[in-house]
Amino acid sequence: MNIHERIETLRRQHEALLTRKNEPVTADGTTFGTFRFAENGIYEKYRYPVLTAEHIPLEWKYDFCEKDNPYLMQRIMFNAVFNAGAIKLNGKYLLMCRVEGADRKSFFAVAESPNGIDNFRFWPEPVMMPDSPVPTTNVYDMRLTQHEDGYIYGVFCAERHDDTQPGNLSAATATAGIARTKDLKTWERLPDLKSDSQQRNVVLHPEFVDGRYAFYTRPQDGFIEAGSGGGIGWALVDDVTHAVVRDETIISRRHYHTIMEVKNGEGPHPLKTAKGWLHLAHGVRGTADGLRYVLYLYMTALDDPTHVIAQPGGYFLVPECDEYLGDVMNVAFSNGWIMDDDGRVLIYYASADTRMHVAVSTVDRLVDYCMNTPEDGLTTTASVENIKRLIEKNRRNGYA
Repeated sequence: MNIHERIETLRRQHEALLTRKNEPVTADGTTFGTFRFAENGIYEKYRYPVLTAEHIPLEWKYDFCEKDNPYLMQRIMFNAVFNAGAIKLNGKYLLMCRVEGADRKSFFAVAESPNGIDNFRFWPEPVMMPDSPVPTTNVYDMRLTQHEDGYIYGVFCAERHDDTQPGNLSAATATAGIARTKDLKTWERLPDLKSDSQQRNVVLHPEFVDGRYAFYTRPQDGFIEAGSGGGIGWALVDDVTHAVVRDETIISRRHYHTIMEVKNGEGPHPLKTAKGWLHLAHGVRGTADGLRYVLYLYMTALDDPTHVIAQPGGYFLVPECDEYLGDVMNVAFSNGWIMDDDGRVLIYYASADTRMHVAVSTVDRLVDYCMNTPEDGLTTTASVENIKRLIEKNRRNGYA
């Protein structure tokens, strides 16, 4: 096969991947492995990942000039597509993806779909995010917020080497980078969020609160360890163009022997529903095989987003089957979801720091789940009592 035939084969295979129809996992899990929660009634997972490294445009990988690349080698290789922010804009479903190259550097790139389930295609070029006065080594995990001030804000992790430890090449600092745009193409970089602690998983609330910008934060003592950081925080900021955290209130706390005992963090910005703000977050616990990342939901009051009104116990979504496999095993992570006008909710989540998936639910189902699922009572006795109450209710109603 000559080089022109190989190029044609590459393009044909790539187009087949991009146009492949996705389908929900059936109740018996027959479409893909054995999804334990295919019939949990809360959401439907889909058979195929919506984005992988194989979805990246071929022009980003190959020099197609036969003279310069006679062996048709990938001149630039890519490792993963994951941890995508999400927004619906001009009728299109857009994911602001974290793309990681073989060189370990991450950058942002937008992928677009007509339905949010399949046929995602990357825009022709990745995002060239303006740098900050103190250069950033790596950027990733952007949360997108369409704010009532008219801008779309992207808040992301800005990673730099910790120069206070010059001999330690693994020492890093994490701050919240902030940028804004109207079209996801032209970005204005604002100063990083200033805080007494390192910050990751920072999210901008979509509305003003008492005339101020509101951020969900995650204070931590180090680049990885939450340390004394108590959980998901809340801070009001006067000026988003010079954002400074002065007072932080913890609204979703970590607890011993729970899904969030090591750390937790806000996912995308919360969705406004008739019964409260609906939040998606991740929790992390330690296991004999390392850290386990899962997703959970909670709700806060419409008139006071710091007041938690419902928090179901345990996890909401976990990696299953092939979702376990990848660069970082046993991880489900989300920083993007979209609520359609008809109440459909598209939950975009990454598995194993490798690929992007979608799960689909509705506002009504997610609110029902939050309001009617028992909280974690924090002890074995409390857990068994919850189960016994459900058994007794079914018995009284003739179902057990």
